[in-house]
Amino acid sequence: MIISPQELLTCFEIGIIFGSVAVGVYLTFRTINFADLTCDGSFVLGAAVSAVLIKNGVDPYLSLFCSVLLGGVAGLLTGILNVKFGITDLLSGIIVAFMLYSVNLRVMGNSPNITFVSSENTFLITFPLALCLICLLSSGFGLKLRAIGYNKQFALTVGTNVELMTIIGLMLSNAMISLGGGLFSQYQGFCDVSQGVGALVTGLASVVIGEKVLPFKKEPFIVLSCIAGSILYRVFINIALHSDLLAIRTQDFNLITGVIIILIMIKRKKALYA
Repeated sequence: MIISPQELLTCFEIGIIFGSVAVGVYLTFRTINFADLTCDGSFVLGAAVSAVLIKNGVDPYLSLFCSVLLGGVAGLLTGILNVKFGITDLLSGIIVAFMLYSVNLRVMGNSPNITFVSSENTFLITFPLALCLICLLSSGFGLKLRAIGYNKQFALTVGTNVELMTIIGLMLSNAMISLGGGLFSQYQGFCDVSQGVGALVTGLASVVIGEKVLPFKKEPFIVLSCIAGSILYRVFINIALHSDLLAIRTQDFNLITGVIIILIMIKRKKALYA
């Protein structure tokens, strides 16, 4: 049941990578109060774009920049469907994620998976980007972004363009999630069209764990809590998989994740009514 130092290092590295996914999920589900399900599709989009570009000789960091841009485009499409055509937030995300499956296959040359070689430790780029996001959320722009999540009517009253801010929030969110996909594919040297399944739940689990560890509302702590929650989530999963008593196997990964989220949410609800 004891985790080796190498396994702890792996948890730390993958936790940092999925920390960007957790931040993206936080931006929609918490900051702008938008239940966005584009996540699974935009995660694979970032992974596919990065994998294809690296395999064709493009610099890994440049490939990540392209992943971020296209992830933002995915968020833009979800936002347009919602604010311009009146499609609900859930359905908008589902439609875009559904379409992205075909787009991702096209990007990957109609192949369900791609293998490539990348020796760069690009996952460390998460930290400077997190710092930039902290500065952004601490600015007047960040205040407007948070305002539409707290109270859209009040935001309208003070002159905030709610539709525009919703679209920008979705673009930022999916850009971060797509970045996570690109980082993960580079870390593995592998991309699969189905690897985005569960990315949303993983990000949400990281968010709720992070909120328990760092229950502060200031912007620096919010971003750091997402990353910390992502790392702890990986550690919890690793401990569970090493437990002989629980007899848990790799195929039980989704079950463990669901149980973790349920337990945390139950405790959170009890705390609210205590």
